[in-house]
Amino acid sequence: MRIEKLRQKFDIELKWVHFPLHPETPAEGMTLEALFAGRDYDLEASYARMKGLMDGEGLEYSRRTHTYNSRLAQELGAWADTVDGGEALHDALYRAYFVDGGNIGDADTLLGIVEAVGLPAEEARAVLDERRFRDAVDADWARSRKIGVSGVPTFVAGGYGVVGAQPYETLEKFLAEIGARARAGNDA
Repeated sequence: MRIEKLRQKFDIELKWVHFPLHPETPAEGMTLEALFAGRDYDLEASYARMKGLMDGEGLEYSRRTHTYNSRLAQELGAWADTVDGGEALHDALYRAYFVDGGNIGDADTLLGIVEAVGLPAEEARAVLDERRFRDAVDADWARSRKIGVSGVPTFVAGGYGVVGAQPYETLEKFLAEIGARARAGNDA
């Protein structure tokens, strides 16, 4: 995966920042046809493009029929960043949504994912019930709007950004241009 390659080559710290791609999506989700109704949007072409990008990264990617509200998943992801082993949740959420087509807006689905990666389910339940990371995600959303994030993924460093799924070489050049320090034995 290109992010791991970048972390091996450069002395960088990865921080997930949450972004409201479709915050209006209801908790039960909606079909992609309904989401893009009235827009000149080719679902098949979009799938083919994303499938090609994901195949190039060695990532699984399945044809989805629905989109789901990711707000609770984002709050759970913010919590996961504070616990040992929490990074595994991000990959599991990706898989649940983009491979398995799961409703990541459903608390029970999210708790099943938490258990599957071995994180403390009761703590996660409290995080969701009490919305402990609501403010953190609100702050991420505000930061995303302030810096002009318009799509995912967006890579930001040194006050500059690169939007969208980019080739590894583009991201490597971006980091070198903003002065990211190469790790010992890696000339950028």
